[in-house]
Amino acid sequence: MRLDHTGIAVRRIDEAIEFYTNVLGGKLTERYTSEKPGVETHIAVIELENQVIELLEPTSKTSPIERFIRQKGKGVHHLAYEVDDLIQTIEEFESRGYTFLKDTFRTNPYGRRLIYMNPAHSQGQIIELCDYPEKKKES
Repeated sequence: MRLDHTGIAVRRIDEAIEFYTNVLGGKLTERYTSEKPGVETHIAVIELENQVIELLEPTSKTSPIERFIRQKGKGVHHLAYEVDDLIQTIEEFESRGYTFLKDTFRTNPYGRRLIYMNPAHSQGQIIELCDYPEKKKES
């Protein structure tokens, strides 16, 4: 398991992109919007030397990112860890008594499968587990 990216909740994604690219020297590598219920977010992926930042701006009042910002303010929303096989990891963790927010399971437009763990297990920190099945096929 390795840290894949850090998700950061922001109010104005264009200003955040400017900061992470022009000030910190990152590179914008992906930008898309997901209007799926339970997501409703503008997403920008910034790559820095050895890290990836995922900027998250809510697109509606019902977005989980909007709810997060209202409750906790802007800032780190989640830490995402890449696993070799997401389905196998979910099964393994569940056999050990850990639970997941099942409605968060999805595949993003770039082929990353992901799910969020129940934050009750991590002292309130949101943890995403993810894998890249297409990347495995290429190897």
